[in-house]
Order: sequence, then C-alpha cells, then structure tokens
Amino acid sequence: MPLAARPAPALLHRRTLLTGLAGAATAIALPARAGFNFFTSEYTATRAELEAQVRRRFPLQQGYGGLFTVQLSDPRLGLQPAANRAALTLRVAIASPFLDPGTVGGWLAISSALRYDAPALTLRLDQPRAERVELEGLGGQDAARLQRAGAAVAQEALQGQPLHTFKPEELTVGRKTYEIGDITVLDDGIKVQLR
Repeated sequence: MPLAARPAPALLHRRTLLTGLAGAATAIALPARAGFNFFTSEYTATRAELEAQVRRRFPLQQGYGGLFTVQLSDPRLGLQPAANRAALTLRVAIASPFLDPGTVGGWLAISSALRYDAPALTLRLDQPRAERVELEGLGGQDAARLQRAGAAVAQEALQGQPLHTFKPEELTVGRKTYEIGDITVLDDGIKVQLR
C-alpha cells in the first residue's frame, strides 16, 4: 500500500476507539429487556425472573384464630399493565376442624400494587386484593363465608411479600449507585426507573 493511502496512526486509533465504544453501547443497550439499560436509566425484570423469585417463597401458610389455616402454593404470575398491578393465581387449601372433610381446596386470584422497600432492595406486593376465590366441593352460604374469610387471610399473608429482590451490583454502574423511582408493569416484565 502506498504511503499516502495508509490512514494516520491517530485516525486508526480513533476508529478503533469508536468501534469499541459502538460495540459497548450495543452490548449495554441489548439487555434492556432484562436488566439495566444505561441509556434510559431503567432496570427491567422479566416475567420469567419474577416468577422464579416468587416460586421460591411458597408455600405460605397463615392461621386465623385457631378456626382455620390457609395454605397458598403453586403461584402463577400475571401482569396487568393497564392497571399497573401484578397478579398471582395460587392454589389455596383451607383446613379447619369445623370442616367436613377437614380441608377444602381451590384457587385464589389476587392483584396487587407494588412498592419499593429501599433497605431490603426489594419490590413488594402492596395492598393485595382478592379478585376471585373458587373452592371445590362447597356450596351455599358456607362456601360464601369461607371464601370471604379465606380471601381476607390470603390478602394478609401476601401483604408485603417480595416480588423481586435486587442485587446491589444491579443498581450500581461504576461508582454510581442508583435508587428506584417509578415502577411500571409491562406485558412481559416490570420496569423501574433508576435515579
């Protein structure tokens, strides 16, 4: 190659640097669907990540004055972007010495707002609301009363339950540690604004 056609060393260095920066920017931007997005200052946890964390915390059990015990298991996560709420469908078992048979099973669907617990670095369920309770093998007024009581106990048991716990390194880039701002429920995950 003739001497005049060769790029100057400074130009080569600049091209190499720009190519490296473009590659780094692409690498940072790609995981925006699952993790930290440097350009928008957001962190997104995918539905799969959230569901995996939720499943580890079940089964849950809560008693009610010795009258009955509610056990919640097999959680399935749903996301409600239009309402900015998370939803859980859970298997419910209500046990009581006053029931015949002693345990009644069914399904419970709840929806919940979300709040951030800064000391624990955790997104938590906030004021969960029972949307539907279906119990198998019961009917009439006894079923209606047991559904209401079971829903109330389940709401109490789920209040403050962790949905996602951040690792400190997920909220740190370089020497800057971010705090969580707005929480947005998406179709396929939950996005938090970092500030």
